[in-house]
Amino acid sequence: MSSHPRVTAEDFDAVLFDLDGVLTSTARVHSVCWKKMFDEFLRQRGADTGDAFVPFDPDGDYKRYVDGKPRYDGVRSFLESRGIELPDGDPDDPPSASSACGLGNRKDRLFNEVLNAEGAETYDGTIRWARALRGRGMKTAVVSSSKNCKSIMEAAGIEDLFDARMDGEIAQRLRIPGKPAPDTYLRAAEELGVRPERAVVVEDALSGVQAGRAGGFGLVIGVDRHGDAEALRENGADIVVTDLAEMLDE
Repeated sequence: MSSHPRVTAEDFDAVLFDLDGVLTSTARVHSVCWKKMFDEFLRQRGADTGDAFVPFDPDGDYKRYVDGKPRYDGVRSFLESRGIELPDGDPDDPPSASSACGLGNRKDRLFNEVLNAEGAETYDGTIRWARALRGRGMKTAVVSSSKNCKSIMEAAGIEDLFDARMDGEIAQRLRIPGKPAPDTYLRAAEELGVRPERAVVVEDALSGVQAGRAGGFGLVIGVDRHGDAEALRENGADIVVTDLAEMLDE
């Protein structure tokens, strides 16, 4: 039997899931692609300016500046941490452009190459729990900063598990701020017709649990994939699990 509080239809009407790192193991792919893109950029910049090459840290830098945020926000956040100024550019910038959007698009191209080659694997415990929740009549949604959300869900074959999707493409179109702002989660709850205090947020990123806490949601569950339990709690998680199978009533 799980030692965590049960998520029941008596207490909650919906559960809102992050995608990368919660439903699918694509967070690892994102981290690898961010490192490859930034290291190439930093190495070339060092050659041009004479500055020492300090590689992108896929642990510290990724979690602190990039993970869970909209793509271009992640680029800006990391560049700011290094004191590097680049023009914002435009979302239509080619991946070769020396702009925040250009770098973001360069990373996106790398990610899609890996997704097309390898597909997207799901976390079995999360999928089983999501099916159990739906069996109890609860609503579910995916809330992701990724503009690749739809293609990842299709590659993983999990579109049928969710009543709503709020992702980076939709947020940009509707001009909704991304995580750590709570707006995407609040919009998903609104689409499901549920109040935030009657909804659960499930996140593996610090920016995501921050969003859940800021939105006044009834429960924020942190999923600890990389030994970040303490940081997840400090940033807003009410409880932390290593696998959402822990939430099953077994």
